[in-house]
Amino acid sequence: MLTMNRAAGITVLLLILLLWMTGCGIPMMENEQIGTSKNSNTEEALRPITVYLVGDSTVSDYPDNRAPRAGWGQVIGTMLDKQATVRNAASSGRSSKSFIEEGKLDTVLQQISEGDYLLIQFGHNDEKKEDETRFTEPNTTYKSFLKQYIEGARKKGATPILVTPVERNGFGANGKIKDSHSLYTAAMKSLGNEMNVAVIDLTAKSKALFEQLGSETTKELFLNLQPGQSPNYPEGVKDNTHFQQRGAMEIAKLVVTGVKELNLPLSRYVLN
Repeated sequence: MLTMNRAAGITVLLLILLLWMTGCGIPMMENEQIGTSKNSNTEEALRPITVYLVGDSTVSDYPDNRAPRAGWGQVIGTMLDKQATVRNAASSGRSSKSFIEEGKLDTVLQQISEGDYLLIQFGHNDEKKEDETRFTEPNTTYKSFLKQYIEGARKKGATPILVTPVERNGFGANGKIKDSHSLYTAAMKSLGNEMNVAVIDLTAKSKALFEQLGSETTKELFLNLQPGQSPNYPEGVKDNTHFQQRGAMEIAKLVVTGVKELNLPLSRYVLN
């Protein structure tokens, strides 16, 4: 009986305390907040999104039988939170024009959804004057084709991001990288300004990286292999446009750095 009276007394005291706290306006802690740190909800706050990539061979995925060749789009997913899924639609040999005319942009726009992102890098193949199926003029047709990517993404509620073309490995006698995309880079940046689209200047970032590393180290980022160095390239290869795995990783790092610098919501998905 004494034990029951003591329990009842404690219950009454707790009720009185509860009523007093309520009357004083002291906030009560909800059950789900108990034991939860302020930072533990960060991952929950990141809703699932898809990051679509469109571009050329410097962005593309490659099968094992072409290793160590790799595009930056092939590896960038390792630098993003698991809530961000990367869909790499980039295709070797395509320009902003041929990608559209082959129906590849339509396929992406059928899949992309509100809240997703579309990263757009073209330029290498747009420069090929000898090929009318791919060539675009920087300040006219190049910009007009890029507009279709931007408008298509926005129509679906997605965010377009322009990425200027990554530089080639081409050092001059002065130890500086030769500009191989200058007109197209300038046109893309101009379009970004006109249409209020974020632009990652990968041309400038890659040029600065290569010059910092120097010609010999930069050569190792590209697909330059000696005979017998890789079973997939028994005769060796000299390619100063496409990357090895290490090079693809370095370029992808520049892209995610650009994403963080833009301070868009996508930057929250970039891993430290």
